[in-house]
Amino acid sequence: MRPFDDIDRIAATEALDRVAAPARDLVNKLLTNQKVADVLHGVPIGHPLHPILAQASFGSFLSAGLLDLVPRTRRPATALIGVGLVAAVPTAAAGWADYSQAHEERQRVGIVHAAANIAMLSGYVVSLGARLRGRSTRGALWGWTALAIGSAGAALGGHLSYHQALGANHAEDYPHIGPEDWTDAGTLEELPDGEPVERRVGEVRVVVVRHGDRIRALGQRCPHASAPLSDGELTDVDGDACIECPWHGSVFRLEDGRVMRGPATAPAAPFPARVREGRVELRVATWPGVPAG
Repeated sequence: MRPFDDIDRIAATEALDRVAAPARDLVNKLLTNQKVADVLHGVPIGHPLHPILAQASFGSFLSAGLLDLVPRTRRPATALIGVGLVAAVPTAAAGWADYSQAHEERQRVGIVHAAANIAMLSGYVVSLGARLRGRSTRGALWGWTALAIGSAGAALGGHLSYHQALGANHAEDYPHIGPEDWTDAGTLEELPDGEPVERRVGEVRVVVVRHGDRIRALGQRCPHASAPLSDGELTDVDGDACIECPWHGSVFRLEDGRVMRGPATAPAAPFPARVREGRVELRVATWPGVPAG
C-alpha cells in the first residue's frame, strides 16, 4: 500500500458528503457576485489564485518555524506568523471558491484539507497569543504543532491538484493529439446555423458553431472539468459570440477560446476553420515549433 493511496479512500468516503455538501451550498449562497467569484478563481490573471496565495500564508508559517530554531529570532518569527494569519484570509476565500465548483469526490478531500487548515490556523492563533504574552517557548511549540498539521493539509492540497486535477487544464493535450493539417469535418450544409454541434476531427472531438458561412470550433472538453461543450448554450459577452459550459457555467469566446467567465482559468482549445468547396476543414492550433502528435 502506497502512503497516498489512503487519500483515495477519503475521496471514496460518502459519509463526508454530510459535511461537504452543506459547505458547498453555503459557499455558493454567499458567493453570488460573478466578478468576485472570477477574481477568487483567478480568471483575470489566467491562473488559479488559491495556490499562489497559499505560498504567502504557508511560506510565512514555515519560515517562522525555522526561525524558532535560531536563537534571538523569536520577534521576526512572531511577525511572520502574523503575516501568515492575515494572508490566510484571501487564501481561504479563493480555496472555498474553487471547492464550490468541484466534483463530489474532490469536495470530500477538500473538506478534510480545509479542516486541517482550520486546525493549523487555530494553532497559530494560540501560538501568536502566547508569543505576545512573552511565552516564546510555548508559542514555538504551538507553532511547530500547527506547522505539522498544516503540512498534512498541504499534502492533501497537492493531491487535489496533481492527482484529482482540481485547477488543472483539462484541454492542455489538444495541441498534441489534434490534426496538424486541415482535416475534413463534413459539409457546411450539415451544420445547423447558430447551434453547437459535436464533430470528430482526426482523433479528437470538437464543438463546431456555424453562423452563416462563418465557422468557429473549439476542443470539445471544457478545460475546467472536461464537460462536453457541445451540450452548452451559445451566448454573447461584450459583443463576442461565446459558449457556456453546461456543468459549471464557464464561458469561452468562440473566436479563440478565451475565458470570459469562470470558474475556468485556462482557455478552451481553438481549432482554426475554413470552408473549401462546401466542406468544412479544421486543424488544431499548435505551439510554435511543437508539432502535433
